[in-house]
Amino acid sequence: MSLNRREFIQNAAAAAAALAGAAALSRPAAAASNPVRPPGARAEGEFLALCIRCGRCGDACPNQAIQTFTKEAGRRFSMVPGRGEEGTPVIFPRLQACSLCQSDKGDVLRCGEACPTGALRLVKKEPEAVQAQVEMGTAVVDKNLCFSYTTACCGVCIRACPFKGRALKAGMHETPVVDPEFCVGCGLCERVCVRYPQAISIRAGRRVTA
Repeated sequence: MSLNRREFIQNAAAAAAALAGAAALSRPAAAASNPVRPPGARAEGEFLALCIRCGRCGDACPNQAIQTFTKEAGRRFSMVPGRGEEGTPVIFPRLQACSLCQSDKGDVLRCGEACPTGALRLVKKEPEAVQAQVEMGTAVVDKNLCFSYTTACCGVCIRACPFKGRALKAGMHETPVVDPEFCVGCGLCERVCVRYPQAISIRAGRRVTA
């Protein structure tokens, strides 16, 4: 059966849209205008000025969560060109979240310990110190995607949170409720979310409201 010109154009447009959607799903979702930096990172401008792109923080990360920012990775964000992000450390929580060195026996977060310039501050692995000094981002829940809000109880993200009951609380039917005052943006909730695309994601910066 032959297609007329209008049908051909409509089918081509639909195919292009499908391919674009598939490409978007094949990479981590971008929820912020800045990348999620490792724990202890200074404000973005100061961080970029101090970071020498040495990669030591990534080598020291016990969870292998810290990646090197590249031009390809930068396409996942609405970046302002010319700011010099390439080669800097970044975390994509959906690929691998920051464990806050929970499996490590040391007393400090390893990435800050390895940083030679202070772009990443040294943070003690105490809950109070982590919550006071780590501002990777804030978890944001999409209630239209979250199973606990739409279909059935889940609660996987709540159980993964290192500050459960504070940063991520359980509402009725295990609906995740984020408290931005306590969320440090480690991304463990995003990493374990069973929904695809994920119903909970990290936005760079603290005290972000949905």
